[in-house]
Amino acid sequence: MATVALGLGTGLAITLVVTPVLKTFLFGVGSSDPGTLAAAAGILTSVALVACYLPAHRAATVDPLIALRTE
Repeated sequence: MATVALGLGTGLAITLVVTPVLKTFLFGVGSSDPGTLAAAAGILTSVALVACYLPAHRAATVDPLIALRTE
């Protein structure tokens, strides 16, 4: 999740820098609308959390002796 936080921070900084270019593509929303940026960051964080949690949970439920025996 640290990588996700770093990516979100970098993406937010880049978004705020290229705001004048983005302004031509957005209709009905401000170029730095906090609600839109927060919603996008929340969705990306939720997807990343699920993507991290599912394999970690599956790995945590495996018996270590069985995992070592198969290797």
